[in-house]
Amino acid sequence: MAGSLGVVGAGAWGTALAQMLATGGHNVLLWAREPEVISSINAGAGNPLYLPDRPLAPTIKATGSLDELAQCDTLLVVVPAQHLGATVAQITQFSGDMVLCAKGIEAGSGRLMAQVARAAAPEASLAVLSGPTFAHEVAAGLPTAVTLACEGGEPQWDRLCPALARPAFRLYYSQDVVGAEIGGAVKNVLAIACGVVDGLQLGQNARAALIARGYAEMLRFGLARGARAETLAGLCGLGDLVLTCSSVSSRNFALGKALGEGAVAAVLLADRRTVAEGAYTAPVLRSLGRDIGIAMPITDAVCELLGGHVDAGRTVTTLLSRPLRNEAEQVPEGSG
Repeated sequence: MAGSLGVVGAGAWGTALAQMLATGGHNVLLWAREPEVISSINAGAGNPLYLPDRPLAPTIKATGSLDELAQCDTLLVVVPAQHLGATVAQITQFSGDMVLCAKGIEAGSGRLMAQVARAAAPEASLAVLSGPTFAHEVAAGLPTAVTLACEGGEPQWDRLCPALARPAFRLYYSQDVVGAEIGGAVKNVLAIACGVVDGLQLGQNARAALIARGYAEMLRFGLARGARAETLAGLCGLGDLVLTCSSVSSRNFALGKALGEGAVAAVLLADRRTVAEGAYTAPVLRSLGRDIGIAMPITDAVCELLGGHVDAGRTVTTLLSRPLRNEAEQVPEGSG
């Protein structure tokens, strides 16, 4: 069984994971960037900046030293996707289990998070934690189930499962790291689109249709990149997609809803303390899809909207005007 536990990133999700891991009196070391967050957690006042009104276990200790985190046996890395590489590179000579919890694709390189982490921490044993998870529910101890995809296969699962699983936090094993990452990254973009539908008050029929067609988009892209269909049909794909496309508790859905209500993308993105990862993933996802000839019309529409090129109403009109076709057809990019 893995020993000491560390969480890198004290946003809402990182703090919630630390609280979950502390269940039963386990000690957890939590790295935060902001001095005020460190002071508040260590004073027993919780994390009002990112997870307000949630008392935290006294066995959680906050620190601003990544060197201190490097001494842990197992690290959960929960920093935003676009900062993961730079952060992990500062955790020098780490050779334990590193569990990646960020959902996204690196904008400058098109790399998935495991590829980013592998370059920054070549000695670490990597795994990916992904699935339908709202931070406030995990912190409250409500029942949650997730995928834990292990590069190291069953031996790594045998180490991590007893270290991370809790009575209300159920893990399911996978060795499909690519599938787990693609599911988590693509669903963020699709959640923005579903938020737009909600903001425009287009109804539940439209949202359900968008989820289904978005899942088809996720599946086309994922299979082309080597993911397994059963992974994308599971917790880290379809499960996460349904959750984040259904509630303003999702930052990506909330961003899309605001856009549907007429807000300006540039203003929303500049003003948000918490990161809507889908806004950064969408352009690189579109580029990757085009490179391999995969049609991703919903992703294209989200990119146009985020770029300020069209308004929300026009975006939906464009999607509705696409040619009618066989639902199961695998459509090449650019064919309508």
